[in-house]
Amino acid sequence: MAEAGILDENDRVELIHGEIIKMSPIGSKHSGHVNRINALFSQLAGNRAIISIQKPIILGDYSEPEPDIVILKYRDDYYTKEHPRPENILLIIEVADTSLYYDREIKIPMFANAGISEFWIVNLENEQVEVYKKPTTGRYAEQEIFKRGDSIHLEILGKSLNAGDMLV
Repeated sequence: MAEAGILDENDRVELIHGEIIKMSPIGSKHSGHVNRINALFSQLAGNRAIISIQKPIILGDYSEPEPDIVILKYRDDYYTKEHPRPENILLIIEVADTSLYYDREIKIPMFANAGISEFWIVNLENEQVEVYKKPTTGRYAEQEIFKRGDSIHLEILGKSLNAGDMLV
């Protein structure tokens, strides 16, 4: 659509279930948390995974969201040939300050239906990290809440992370 002149390359939109959804502007609090989480995961992952920040992923023919952070399986081409698909995704993280309802009501079912094995919401309002695992039809079978001081084990990297480090 950008090529056709319908959208400007700076328009903040994502394709969800065939609809173009306007995304909220990114505030400094949100942006700072995304930067912090990126730094934390970059240190943890090293060269074993690729950290993608606010870039498109393909979830079928009608959804191309741009999650805040996606931990991808390592590939030599760094996904230059195509956007990542569910089988490439190890973890998706959304930072929620104003988007909590949308992340829970729209993103959880969409990611679960796509088979994304693990999804986190860094919930800034309630100062907690919501971890969703084991996708089933439209939901996740497991949900855990982590507060400051709690340790979250990252099975995908074989390491642990303090929830508070993402909530600063």
